[in-house]
Amino acid sequence: MAKFFNEMHAYDNAAPGAAALGGAGGELTREHYREFCNWLAQQPAERLKRKRAEADLSFRRVGITFAVYGDDAGTERLIPFDIIPRIIHAGEWAQLQKGLAQRVQALNMFIHDIYHDQNIIKAGIIPAEQIYKNAQYRPEMQGISVASDIYAHIAGVDIVRAGEGEFYVLEDNLRVPSGVSYMLEDRKMMMRLFPELFARNKIAPVDHYPDMLLDNLRSVAPMGVDNPTVVVMTPGMYNSAYFEHAFLAQQMGVELVEGQDLFVNDNAVFMRTTRGPKRVDVIYRRIDDDFLDPLAFRPDSSLGVPGLLSVYRAGRVTLANAIGTGVADDKSIYPFVPDMIKFYLTEEPILNNVPTYQCRKPEDLSYTLANLAELVVKEVHGAGGYGMLVGPASTRAQIEDFRQRLLAKPDGYIAQPTLALSACPTFVESGIAPRHIDLRPFVLSGKTISMVPGGLTRVALQEGSLVVNSSQGGGTKDTWILEN
Repeated sequence: MAKFFNEMHAYDNAAPGAAALGGAGGELTREHYREFCNWLAQQPAERLKRKRAEADLSFRRVGITFAVYGDDAGTERLIPFDIIPRIIHAGEWAQLQKGLAQRVQALNMFIHDIYHDQNIIKAGIIPAEQIYKNAQYRPEMQGISVASDIYAHIAGVDIVRAGEGEFYVLEDNLRVPSGVSYMLEDRKMMMRLFPELFARNKIAPVDHYPDMLLDNLRSVAPMGVDNPTVVVMTPGMYNSAYFEHAFLAQQMGVELVEGQDLFVNDNAVFMRTTRGPKRVDVIYRRIDDDFLDPLAFRPDSSLGVPGLLSVYRAGRVTLANAIGTGVADDKSIYPFVPDMIKFYLTEEPILNNVPTYQCRKPEDLSYTLANLAELVVKEVHGAGGYGMLVGPASTRAQIEDFRQRLLAKPDGYIAQPTLALSACPTFVESGIAPRHIDLRPFVLSGKTISMVPGGLTRVALQEGSLVVNSSQGGGTKDTWILEN
C-alpha cells in the first residue's frame, strides 16, 4: 500500500515556519494545525469519546442517514462522523479555488460544445466515439440552448492531496452531486460540541451555502422571469440522499416536490398547491436523466413529469443540472479535462489529473493487465465506490476476476496508480490514528462561479483503505479553511 502524506505533520519536507510539537524522527506540526494540536493534547480521552457518542445520537435523532440499496441489515444507515477536523490554510484554499473555477468553467464549455458545434471533436482532441457511445450522452439535447449556457450548475469535484501542495482531481461529479448537507451539518455539530475551538480559530463559515445556491438557481431562470419560483425535485423518501433533498429545500425556503406534484400545461411547468397551480421556473432536480420525462426517456418511469423535455427545449424552464451533463463526468472523459482547459480557455490546468490509463487503448490495457496488483481500476460508469479494484488491497482471486472483466470489456474501464494519499488524524476505536481522506468542494455556476470555503471531507475509516465512499463504510469530517 502506498504510504500516506500526513495532513497534520510534515517530515523531511516540512513547510517553512512549521514548529515542532515533539515527536520523533524530525516530525513537525504544520503551522495551521498548531493551535488545534495544542487543544487536542489537553483533551481527556473520555471527553472525546463522550462527544463522539453525543454527535452520533444527535445525527440519529435528526435523521441524518442515507439508504444502502441491497443492504440486508436495513435501508437506513448513519454516516460516521469524526470529531477531528481536516484543516486547510487560506493560501492552499485560494489556489484550490482558482483551479476548481477554471476546471468547472471548461467543463461547462465542453458540454455546450458537445451539444452544439462540437469543435473539440473536429479538432481531433476527443474521439467522436467517446462522446456518441457514452451512456450519458443525450442526443435529445443537440442544439438546445440552456440559460446562460450553464449545464453543471452544481459540481462536486473530488480532490486528493499526495504531497506538500500537490492536489489532484480524482473525479468530477456533474449529474446530481450529493454530500453538501453533511458538510453543513458537520459544521453545526462541531460548533455545538466544541464552541471553544471556534473562539480560538478564525474558521471561514459555510452556513451561507443555501443562500448562495438559491441565488445561483434564481440567476439562471428563463429569460423574462423576474421573480422565479424554484423547487427541489426528489424521487422520493426511499432515495439514498432524500435527507439532503429535504434539507436543502427547507434551508432555501422552497418547495420539495416529486414528479407527481408537477404537470405540464400550455408549454410551461406547474406545481400543484392548495391554492391552485403555480408556475415553476427553476427545478433543482435530484433525479437522473432517464427518469425525468417518460415521454422522452424511460416510458416506465413514474418519477418524472410527462412533457418536461418539451418545455425545457422551449427555454421555459431551467433544469439544474442540465439534461445530458453526465457526458462530462464519465470516467472515460476525465482524462481529457486538461485538454479541455487548454482548448477552451487557452490556459494551463491549475489542478492536475491523476495519471490515467484508458483501457480502450491496447498499450494502456497491456500495462494495466501486467500491473493489476499495483493499480486502482474503475468502471467508467461506476459510482459510490462500486465496480472498482484497489490492487494493493485485493486478493489474488479478486485480481484475476478483474482481469477477466478487462479482457471482456476493456473500454469499460480506466486504471490509475495508487497515489500516496494524505491522511488525517481520526478518532477511531483504538484512539487517534491516521486515515486516508479526500475533499469534495461544491462549485456553483450561474452568472458567476462561486463556492463556500471548504467542502465535504470524506474519510476511509478502515485502516489502510483508500475507499472513502459512505456506501463502503467511509465517514465524514468538518473541513476548516483558516482565514488569515
